Amino acid sequence: MEAKARMRNVPIGPRKARLVADLVRSQYVEDALNQLAFTHKAVSPVIEKLIKSAVANAQYQDSTIDEGNLYIKKIIVDEGINRRWIRRRARGMANRILRRRCHITVVVDEESKDNED
Repeated sequence: MEAKARMRNVPIGPRKARLVADLVRSQYVEDALNQLAFTHKAVSPVIEKLIKSAVANAQYQDSTIDEGNLYIKKIIVDEGINRRWIRRRARGMANRILRRRCHITVVVDEESKDNED
């Protein structure tokens, strides 16, 4: 039983978020949450919150689901909207400033019994 959680327009660049997403991809939920607790990146609490939300969604869909059997099936970090503006500089020049954002999607799934046999 798949469950999904999505957060849009997270104020962190997608390249920085993908570094943390690659750490926890295809891990068990408990191992991923432990990994995120000790990762010192700004996006770590955001991904941790998303994983907990996806687990809660899975338990809402099926109350008999065991949290120990859940693993992160997919974690996708897409580029969100970019806020652009121009900052004036000395001697009549200008710098373009990009404030990047990202969309993060987490899909958790229960490990099937068929693969264990």
